[in-house]
Amino acid sequence: MPTFTALTTLPGKAPAEKLGEAMERLIPEPTGIGVFEVEDGSGLWEVGAYFTETPDDTALAVLAAAFGAKPFVVSELPETDWVAHVKRELAPVEAGRFFVYGSHDADKVPADKIPLLIEAAMAFGTGHHGTTLGCLLALDHLIDQGFKADRLADIGCGTAVLAMAGARVWDGTFLASDIDQVAVDVAVANLDANGMAGAVQCLEAAGFDHPDLQAHAPYDLVFANILKGPLVALAPDLTAHLRPGGYAILSGILNEQAEDVTSVYIQNGNNLVRSQEIGDWTTLLLQKKA
Repeated sequence: MPTFTALTTLPGKAPAEKLGEAMERLIPEPTGIGVFEVEDGSGLWEVGAYFTETPDDTALAVLAAAFGAKPFVVSELPETDWVAHVKRELAPVEAGRFFVYGSHDADKVPADKIPLLIEAAMAFGTGHHGTTLGCLLALDHLIDQGFKADRLADIGCGTAVLAMAGARVWDGTFLASDIDQVAVDVAVANLDANGMAGAVQCLEAAGFDHPDLQAHAPYDLVFANILKGPLVALAPDLTAHLRPGGYAILSGILNEQAEDVTSVYIQNGNNLVRSQEIGDWTTLLLQKKA
């Protein structure tokens, strides 16, 4: 069965959401509609829909004009075995001493690497994205410097690959949190798959807003691989939950945003230790002033 997509962009959340609602009344009816902010600081929102029948170009043009959106771009998607495709595309990733892989590549794990099994279906936090890879490399750098974390927090953990990496090399109290309960469930499943059940406590929480996260502070190391806005808002609280001399590894930051995020964390009492760009993304390693 063919699948068609229709995509457009327009400024502003409210108009984008209204356009998405209007698209629900199209004939043929879309099978799914998405409204997302374009994360490039432009203020644009993307509105898209999937169809199993060819969408009505005239109706889409009328909607685009009515809501001040760009003309819809309609595409037919080829029929694809997406599971096989993802497995081909998600080759194992080496990040210093760490080796992130899917079960389909279990025979490729080098004997001298620390393995982290993350299934290909877990699209965010597999190690292939520049943000996750950057965090793992920053962690690898700290380990090379002789650093050891007895208390670690992974805020916005996704698959919990970062917390698991820490728990692979150190013994201690490690917590991973996410605002999405589905992500928390995925994190627990990943720990089980890696034979690490109980090595990391997984929690549903926004930032440090959980009694267990507060009870185990201050932390030697905090990961926060989220986005610029939440990172900036989190700066005072994250710094407060670090011990003097403790480290923060931050990512989810576009290269052009790195200076702003760094400035905020310096204002809150941290020093920049290292900044690394991978593709469009920057990872920051900061240390709280002693």
